Amino acid sequence: MDAMERLAEHLSKRRPELRQIKKDGQKIIGYPPGGYLPEEMIYASGALPLCLARGGDPEPVAESLAYIPRFIDTFCRCQIGYRVMGEEVLYQLPDLIVVPVTDINMRGIADVWDYYTDVKTFRYGVPHNKRQDALDYYIGSLRLLKEKLESFTGITITEDKLKEEIKTQNRMRELFRNISQLRQPGKTPAISTQDFLKLHHASFYADRATLREILETLYEELKQKQVEETGKPKVLLTASTLAMGDYKIFNIMNEVGGEFIFEEAAEGMMPYEHEVSLDGDPILAMADTFFMKRVVPAWFRPTRERVDYLINKAKELKVDGLMWYQLLYRDGYDIQSYSFKKEFEEVTGLPFLKLESDYDTSERGQFKTRVETFVEIMKQRGN
Repeated sequence: MDAMERLAEHLSKRRPELRQIKKDGQKIIGYPPGGYLPEEMIYASGALPLCLARGGDPEPVAESLAYIPRFIDTFCRCQIGYRVMGEEVLYQLPDLIVVPVTDINMRGIADVWDYYTDVKTFRYGVPHNKRQDALDYYIGSLRLLKEKLESFTGITITEDKLKEEIKTQNRMRELFRNISQLRQPGKTPAISTQDFLKLHHASFYADRATLREILETLYEELKQKQVEETGKPKVLLTASTLAMGDYKIFNIMNEVGGEFIFEEAAEGMMPYEHEVSLDGDPILAMADTFFMKRVVPAWFRPTRERVDYLINKAKELKVDGLMWYQLLYRDGYDIQSYSFKKEFEEVTGLPFLKLESDYDTSERGQFKTRVETFVEIMKQRGN
């Protein structure tokens, strides 16, 4: 059995395992994706982190309208719908939900869970720039989180515990980074973007030791894999959110003859590009990695950082085009897309495609038509 099959088998059994873990008394801490919550702090408190990152289904979006206005981002409405519908096991497990408030959409998740459920809710703020005062605020937020976790679990989070968890998480980040780096510029990758993304989604609820062993094996398998060049146009994907289950654009891209070879997303992936230093105060080190070093989302500043990152990545990977995928009412992405499209096309000379989703089943037809046209443009340019 290869590594991906072993992972699928593990995940098929994971939900009942988590139910038993909760029944046995271990606290489960839920949180939405976004990269601003260090899981090592939850592990150091003796609790189990559970990232709530499912999306792609229209039913929970519709269900959320009874609890929150429609103009909240589609993914964030899903995080409400899955809980109140009661059908997704993962959303019934948290004893506490922690929400790093990056914008009004994330705040909406916290407010609805706090008011309409019996799950305890804790919020902390995440500033929108990288000035020193903003860094100090984020450090303060992490210290408040530490205090909350200690009071909730009754376990003191010591520096030694934190550093031990940081060391473990650094190895996980290294494995993700090693696997990602097997994707060479201008070549068909050893692992598809969809499968790589599914590894990230698995990390949100899989047993950590099991996942680490699977990643170690997968990396060795991929290093030995003989990859044949497909000749398909290579696409860089950037997204507001790549949710667990929201694979529509990947399926369409495969159908029309293109392939994604790299992805950048504000939400839906485990931050893996930078490790956390083991020197000095671990909270300061985590703040440096999770706040200062990470690429900012579209509604954060400095805006130039994200624009330059994507343009440089497109050049480095020798892609044939860029797809910009955002969810409805994620206004920061909508606003930035207009200026970014103009600059990206002028600087790189590559085609740009923007898709906006509300997880509506009726989207698929027009998405497929637009992606098909996008792929044909890239093929014509290649010829």
